[in-house]
Amino acid sequence: MSKLRGVILSGCVIALTACSNFDAHSEIEALNEAQAVGSPFTQALAAEYREFANTEMKDMMDYPDAIHFARKGLAAAAGESVMPEPISDWNLNPEHMEELSTARGRLIVAFDLGAREVAPQQSAVAQAKFDCWIEQQEENWQEKDIAACKSKFMESMDALEGLIKPAPKAEEAVMAPVEAAPPPAEQMKPEDAMYLVFFDFDKSNIGPGGENVLDAVGQEVKSRSLKAVHVVGHADSSGPKSYNDKLSMKRANAVRDALIKRGVDEALIRVEGRGEDELLVQTPDGVREPANRRAQITFE
Repeated sequence: MSKLRGVILSGCVIALTACSNFDAHSEIEALNEAQAVGSPFTQALAAEYREFANTEMKDMMDYPDAIHFARKGLAAAAGESVMPEPISDWNLNPEHMEELSTARGRLIVAFDLGAREVAPQQSAVAQAKFDCWIEQQEENWQEKDIAACKSKFMESMDALEGLIKPAPKAEEAVMAPVEAAPPPAEQMKPEDAMYLVFFDFDKSNIGPGGENVLDAVGQEVKSRSLKAVHVVGHADSSGPKSYNDKLSMKRANAVRDALIKRGVDEALIRVEGRGEDELLVQTPDGVREPANRRAQITFE
């Protein structure tokens, strides 16, 4: 059974009293009775967590996780921004961690592109089914439940990504002259290129996914005439700011060393650490967020 995960609720949401003494039944009853407010997305998300928390308590007899997701539902019902589960909070096998990290990244990108506003109901389903998937995957014994949550998440993501893609340009009514050849494709400008390497919590070593990114960076640098390669390390908001400043520099230097091993001229590389000052995903202080634990590579 996973450890009880806390969700900080402002003012003990929905004006609940003595919230620290609630048991699973009390918190789920509060969620069942709550009148959701906020955006269409937070209201839909509250409903999804209501269903999930009730299932965890009544069908699965999993009281700690029932409490956890009931609290997320109460926060959503109060109109608060509730994020999908952080990967680092769950005890996962390495292969499951990589798969779920990729899935969570897809969801965060979709949210950043406006999915919660464009398709609030579908976005709420995607987040709740992701949380269901990660919770079931940690337990790792109910294959049907894992597959069901994963399948519904994937279906929702496919639908979301279809909705938020830019609409294709309408074809011109008049065809271009036959003799007019299409212009040659232009290579992306150096200043427009950006690569991201992500790190595990409190780590500066580069994983397999990051190695693949750096292989691509190394090849790209060799194909261009560049003035500089900028590597900026970042950290999430968990831990002291001074510690995160140092950790972000360790991450940047790890990327620098890896690029040098791939043949990138050391004199080209500029290294900087910005700690928790430029979060990719905005979170309160003290929050572990995988997307914020990164090094960003750009060219000049």
